[in-house]
Amino acid sequence: MSDDGVGVRVVQRLAAGYRFPPGVSLLDGGTLGLDLLPRLEGVERLLVVDAIDSREEPGTLVRLSGEEVPVALATRLSPHQMGLKDLLAVADLQGNCPAEVVLVGVQPACIEMGMELSSAVGGRFDELTQRVLDELAAWGVEPLSC
Repeated sequence: MSDDGVGVRVVQRLAAGYRFPPGVSLLDGGTLGLDLLPRLEGVERLLVVDAIDSREEPGTLVRLSGEEVPVALATRLSPHQMGLKDLLAVADLQGNCPAEVVLVGVQPACIEMGMELSSAVGGRFDELTQRVLDELAAWGVEPLSC
């Protein structure tokens, strides 16, 4: 779905370019929704990377945290975002919601069928990836370049 695949692409770039310390997992959650529930057990911090409808200009980078995350996911771009909102709600009910949830994302220009990122989102891809690395660094996670 073109720009909706930006999170997957960031995860792929991080997996190919960095080695992460024990206790840090990269995961393409895709459309798994509630199937990811067991993966949240024992997770203290969750960083989500995705296209998000922030009602800004295409390519605008966004950082949301805490209660802002489920509110932002109420306007979904794709089925997996509703799954993520449900996932966080059920994890919270079970007492397994991470203490800190951050969403780093970008306003998409195009969510039509396709494999390529739009120029608006593709042009911000490196900066989005760096913001993810910066967020991890703020949490004390310093991956090693491969």
